[in-house]
Amino acid sequence: MTWNVFVIGFDELSRRLLRHLEHGEDYAFHALLSLDEVVQADEYRFDRLVADALAELRRFPGSVDAIVGYWDFPTSALVPVLQQRLGLRGPSLEAVLKCEHKYWSRLEQKKSVPECVPLFQAVDPFDEHAVETIHIDYPFWIKPVKAHSSHLGFHIEDARQLQEVLPLIRAGIGRFGTPFDEVTAHADLPDEIAAVSGQHCIAESIISSGRQCTLEGYVQHGEVHLTGVVDSIRDAWYRSVLLRYEYPSRLPDPVQQDMLAITRRVIAQIGYDAAPFNIEFYHDTQSDRLWVLEINSRISRSHAALFQLVDGAPQFQVMVDVALGVEPRMPHREGRYAVAAKQMLRVFEDGIVCRVPSAEEIRRVEQVFPGTTVEINVRERMRLSELLHQDSFSWELGVLFTGADTHDELLARIARCVEMLPFDIAPLPDEAVS
Repeated sequence: MTWNVFVIGFDELSRRLLRHLEHGEDYAFHALLSLDEVVQADEYRFDRLVADALAELRRFPGSVDAIVGYWDFPTSALVPVLQQRLGLRGPSLEAVLKCEHKYWSRLEQKKSVPECVPLFQAVDPFDEHAVETIHIDYPFWIKPVKAHSSHLGFHIEDARQLQEVLPLIRAGIGRFGTPFDEVTAHADLPDEIAAVSGQHCIAESIISSGRQCTLEGYVQHGEVHLTGVVDSIRDAWYRSVLLRYEYPSRLPDPVQQDMLAITRRVIAQIGYDAAPFNIEFYHDTQSDRLWVLEINSRISRSHAALFQLVDGAPQFQVMVDVALGVEPRMPHREGRYAVAAKQMLRVFEDGIVCRVPSAEEIRRVEQVFPGTTVEINVRERMRLSELLHQDSFSWELGVLFTGADTHDELLARIARCVEMLPFDIAPLPDEAVS
């Protein structure tokens, strides 16, 4: 039997990785909604996306056995809505929103793992007295209740700085906030959550000292299973800027076991089942304390190639098998390398792209270092600020996935690959900067 699996926003990297699934002959993968619609669009009309997806599925002549996705919002919300409409296996929309709605998620975390939750509060950025409503001590982080890639996330040192960033938040929060309000209209929300719309922010006390990591797992028949733990390496100056993922984690095993125990308590509290997830943590090495950063109701696409390089299959294996009701057939430590990384190729000043690595240069890197994959996000003559889904401090020119036999060899390989992938970014003219 071959299962028909529909993938929202099917992209080329995932097409390549899905070929490596165990028992690949069991699956037939089909694209559902285009990348332009669910990732690269200037705006997302959620209900329209639902209607378009259902129309695509109704035209399909065979069975629809599973719907999956690995992108952030709106894909993360489309998956449960479509699964429920078609009677497919998956978590409830309310359980997904308890992950995706940052304020609701904090309330649920506080009920189950209060020792891992920072001080937090909802903030209405459109309130002319918003600054006066803050009761968390400075400094703190502020971010929309629904966004990703650190979009409109700011480290706030004092009231003056908060007053400066509020107009930026008000101008941009609707990009995700408006379609997120369409999503919540499909759910049964408690009154305290219904009052905090997608146009709100959450302010949180600082927990980002220490080591950041992500636990990838899945829930099947109410039981939480671990897939792996990935380290997140942040920029030393801009702590919200991600430089690299490394797998497997170098955190001590007892810390990883504590993370898993915390995860089981949180997942039980929100009633999440029949789907993969990942939870981001900070480990304060001085106090040996774990903090929950956020919960995502999906696998991380960014980690997929790392699992492939180290374990022998991307964790797409888990995503697909759980959606089909099959016990995941995920291999462990059967890959080409002992360690792997996703390196973000970033710059910290806006500019004009004058040169990107050529196809031949990319091919050379991938040939010299087997298993390496390069993705370029920019094109010549574009301005970096035209890029979508960037954090507040940097621009991602591209990404590099690679592996090695030791951690030192991995870092050396990354440095060599970066040398072999030259970019040329010209500064902006003075009038453009002003």
